[in-house]
Amino acid sequence: MKLVGKSIIITGAAQGIGHAMARRLVADGARVVVADIGRAVEAAAEIEQSSGADHTAERPRTLGLTVDVSSEIDTVRMAEATLDAFGRIDGLINCAAMFATVKLGPFEDIPVAEWKRLLEVNVIGVALCTRAVVPQMRRQQWGRIINLASGAPLKGTPGFLHYIASKGAVIAMTRGLARELGGDGITVNAIAPGLTESDGTLAHPAHLRHQATGIRSRAIQREETPDDLVGVASFLASDDSAFMTGQTLVVDGGSVMH
Repeated sequence: MKLVGKSIIITGAAQGIGHAMARRLVADGARVVVADIGRAVEAAAEIEQSSGADHTAERPRTLGLTVDVSSEIDTVRMAEATLDAFGRIDGLINCAAMFATVKLGPFEDIPVAEWKRLLEVNVIGVALCTRAVVPQMRRQQWGRIINLASGAPLKGTPGFLHYIASKGAVIAMTRGLARELGGDGITVNAIAPGLTESDGTLAHPAHLRHQATGIRSRAIQREETPDDLVGVASFLASDDSAFMTGQTLVVDGGSVMH
């Protein structure tokens, strides 16, 4: 229960990797805000029920918020609602991103409108969510920001240039934010998964066609699941990572080694 007393926002947490992280952090004692563009309230209730929490307690362990991370209004409201519910903002996991719905193909075929929307969510969304929570973290002189990057830009994976560009930007933002916020007691790190069998990818088989090739490139040759990422998220959200910042931890079974 190393996260008892901590209040952590996870975007994109209604399903997939974000949902698995939310379940783990609640199990570790945290109060978790499930922020997503859809099904956030239902997902938060499911996690609350499955956690075995004391339902007679004054405050619940989870809060569901409908949030579009590319909206400045939504992200400010997200931070305010978290403070109203839990009184603190100790962590932010920027997990919301466009990926599974992206059509794979040559870069010259990517519509400009899709470039813009993907960058709004995957890059500007990270910046807006971070900007919304940092004032409170500064007041506390304590905070943990965790960005979901990807191993794809580290390998130069072809077929979705706008996606790997966005995740390369997330890695760069992680480093820049770590420098800006280190003096405020706030750490900023990133997790870079490999191709993960989550709700989104399972619903879009085009991405899974690359799974066999990805598995062969790994030292641990099996599928990656959301549960493979939750331990790293818990570590980065806790005091255990107090002297680590600006780092990108690759969790992909040993495909990328750097």
